[in-house]
Amino acid sequence: MVMLFIVLVLDQASKYWILYGLKLPELGSIAVMPGFNLTMVWNNAITFGMLNNLGSFAPVIFSIAALCIACTLFIWMLKATKIWVAMSLGAIIGGAIGNIIDRLRFGAVVDFIHLYVGNWSWYVFNIADSAIVCGVGVLLIDAFFIRKV
Repeated sequence: MVMLFIVLVLDQASKYWILYGLKLPELGSIAVMPGFNLTMVWNNAITFGMLNNLGSFAPVIFSIAALCIACTLFIWMLKATKIWVAMSLGAIIGGAIGNIIDRLRFGAVVDFIHLYVGNWSWYVFNIADSAIVCGVGVLLIDAFFIRKV
């Protein structure tokens, strides 16, 4: 449960700083160091821009779907017997709730972390997205590589 709150607070605090402290929407992009920029992107779709053509109902549809998934994962988290599974689920739920808050507040998710190498560029993402991906990664490792007792 602690991981859920840590991820949610870090995600929302970073987005607040990006929007109102740094004012990145006005600046567009800032080079932080080679391979890392802060770049403002309003993500109207889901992961990697998928389903970007759902129109004005998209934020509500995506929020309802994410909330249903988060509730299911929350029940799983409460029943988890392994600490790393519970923490992974907390990270996923915290990230999902962070992105739900964005969709309901702004109609889109605030993305700003932009990693690249030379001409190769990864999708712009945020702390919530990172927590979700890392949480899923740990769950996959647990499912496929941790010996069951």
